[in-house]
Amino acid sequence: MPSMSMPTSHSSQGAAAAPVTGNAVAIKNFAFSPATLKVKVGTTVTWTNQDTDAHTVTSAGTGGPLHSAALATHATYRYTFTKPGTYAYLCTIHPFMTATVEVT
Repeated sequence: MPSMSMPTSHSSQGAAAAPVTGNAVAIKNFAFSPATLKVKVGTTVTWTNQDTDAHTVTSAGTGGPLHSAALATHATYRYTFTKPGTYAYLCTIHPFMTATVEVT
């Protein structure tokens, strides 16, 4: 009997890097998840720290709108995006932690 090839589904590891829509960002394992969030103008995004270490949500460069205090475990920070654009941000305590919000 000829063998039949059955389609298999593979989870794509690269999917994590693709832009995600929604309004929540998890801070866990010293990373912002998703790394790129797509939202519409007027969306309030909530960041929640799920790590035991404190983290910040701070605009990269100068003059950006994101300026959280240090977030303890389970603390949240919210910001409502009122203008379209690409907003890069980082954790000032751990500058290797970077992410982006794309607002349309």
